[in-house]
Amino acid sequence: MPTPISDHTVPWPADVAQEYRAKGYWAGSTLGALLREVADRAPDAPALVDGAGTRFTHRELADRADAAAARLCELGMSRGDRIVVQLGNGWEFVVLTLACLRAGIVPVMALPAHRRTELVYLARHAEATAIAVPDRLRGFDHQGLAHDLAGDVTEVTDGPWHVLVAGDDVAPGGVDLRTLCAPGPAADVPGPDSGDVAVFLLSGGTTGLPKLIARTHDDYAYNARRSAEMAGIDAGSVYLVSLPAGHNFPLACPGILGTLLAGGRVVMLPSPEPARAFATIAAEGVTHTAVVPAVAGRWLDHAAEHGPPSPLRVLQVGGARLADELARRVAPVLGCALQQVFGMAEGLLNYTRLDDPDDVVCTTQGRPMCPDDEVRLVDELDRDVPEGEPGSLLTRGPYTPRGYYRAAEQNARAFTGDGWYRSGDICRRTPGGDLVVEGRDKDMINRGGEKISAEEVENLVYQLPSVAQVAAVAMPDRELGERVCLYVVPRPGAAVTLEEIRAAMDAMGVARFKLPEHLVLVDELAATTVGKIDKKALRADIAERLGGTPA
Repeated sequence: MPTPISDHTVPWPADVAQEYRAKGYWAGSTLGALLREVADRAPDAPALVDGAGTRFTHRELADRADAAAARLCELGMSRGDRIVVQLGNGWEFVVLTLACLRAGIVPVMALPAHRRTELVYLARHAEATAIAVPDRLRGFDHQGLAHDLAGDVTEVTDGPWHVLVAGDDVAPGGVDLRTLCAPGPAADVPGPDSGDVAVFLLSGGTTGLPKLIARTHDDYAYNARRSAEMAGIDAGSVYLVSLPAGHNFPLACPGILGTLLAGGRVVMLPSPEPARAFATIAAEGVTHTAVVPAVAGRWLDHAAEHGPPSPLRVLQVGGARLADELARRVAPVLGCALQQVFGMAEGLLNYTRLDDPDDVVCTTQGRPMCPDDEVRLVDELDRDVPEGEPGSLLTRGPYTPRGYYRAAEQNARAFTGDGWYRSGDICRRTPGGDLVVEGRDKDMINRGGEKISAEEVENLVYQLPSVAQVAAVAMPDRELGERVCLYVVPRPGAAVTLEEIRAAMDAMGVARFKLPEHLVLVDELAATTVGKIDKKALRADIAERLGGTPA
């Protein structure tokens, strides 16, 4: 049987938790209960649309979630069990997620791009007993892989491995997710407490595979509802989800949950491809959406040629630093307000306000959304830096957990003894209190908002017998911000090619966005005076080779 989640989570101190309750940040209600309240208030209001034309009202969505929660329990799952969710942006993702929230079953938010390496790790680390996948997505057989994982996973959980499949071709042994999420009679399903873990999000991961971030109903409900206030979301708003829905940004910042909790409508789209996204915005009357900087750039180019995405009112941009010159083009070219969002799945969210001056909106990444978000900028000795100087960001607050799940060693590095989270971001604060992101103090590659651990890539490449030494670094890229570049010292007499490395990693079952896209062969790797690989020198070298600036 899986270990109880509470055995491996780090709680907020009792006095701090009491303060958050007293101030109303933690309302003592579960997300499932809050969403049912919305459905009861406005049952016939539209709630969900997906790209295939499926439409649900708030009552229909809540009823489907309740019925699905009951059917999950009929499978043998119960409060505290974990399910890996690897679904595309369709109605099934939303109904299943809400069903889990209703029953206290905890979704582990994987990404459609994940493959065997990541899925085995996530399922074993979370002790999941089920996985939800599409039948096929972009030509890949997800359900075949999901069934194939059973032997790797059940030796940890010592129980059944349920494969829930969304699609028209459900193989024998799988559970038809669309049938599981069909309307059905109301059932009395025991729900979670508000202090229970609601969802496991994935960290950006700078050392190996991603860590699990345990978000409770109390803190994640505040996260979603306060974010909706920041974005001006209300019952008349229509929010487009085109980024992978399992990310924190489109899930609850305000995303799916924030919009539904405000009584608004969510529109799901498989990708942010400009032509289809703009057509959907027009057809559905979309008022709000969120993209990463690489997508914002493509939308700007498309709008310059074909016109703005009317009636869009607010474009949120986050996931990576948005270049000031792109930020200044959003309002005139796209015809909507820009809201910069700087945050992390570990908690802290900063927003530029919708009534901020243009200079603040275009040159900063906003300020904390909660009065009790604590932020420090410190030097390498954890001393506060002078105002206006760059420093490493530390934070605490009512929606920033105090530690990762089952990760004592990482927690010792990522959190201080008194609960401050070390985000790894280098920021400076303006006189007005807004943060400007200057870079990262961790060895991570940010490819269009997808965070890639250099260490993970290096560990995989070291498995090739032709490689003697390897260093993965960020390579500057105009479209995505950064791509993965490898510096490799081949073994004597061996030939190493980029194609060989990519094929080997693909065969290992690694997500394709992590595959290196440039290779530099060298006789030796640049090193610091103490003998460590000098990543700063390598980043400068690849930038010089490309005629750009270091990433």
